[in-house]
Amino acid sequence: MREEQYHSTSHCKYLIQYHIIWCPKFRFSVLKGNVEEAIKEILYKICDDYNYHIKALEVMADHIHIFIDVPQTVAPCDVVRTLKSISAIKLFKVFPQLKDFYARCGVLWSRGYFISTVGHISEATVIKYIEEQKNHD
Repeated sequence: MREEQYHSTSHCKYLIQYHIIWCPKFRFSVLKGNVEEAIKEILYKICDDYNYHIKALEVMADHIHIFIDVPQTVAPCDVVRTLKSISAIKLFKVFPQLKDFYARCGVLWSRGYFISTVGHISEATVIKYIEEQKNHD
């Protein structure tokens, strides 16, 4: 593992990365054309404001994939909540027709999401490392 991949604070060294996927309500294909470009810009701005680093981002017509590196002080659910809530507000401002389209339910994003941790080492490597610690001393 390369040392420079990790972040440091005064008492902590960390690397926290998530793969997150979420969809528009009813999984309608509304994230295309100008909306696709706008949501990318909005997500980059949110991440810049919150000290999140986007490592990869892909906007499909009916869902978003983002691979993100975040500070150690932020809970995974808070990362998702921040991305979804702010992006919905900003998208509705830029595209009033999108707000009209979702007027009946009043929300852009579905309630659910997928989130998974992403690391540089495998689960098997961590288990082996922990199991070998007693013998290491």
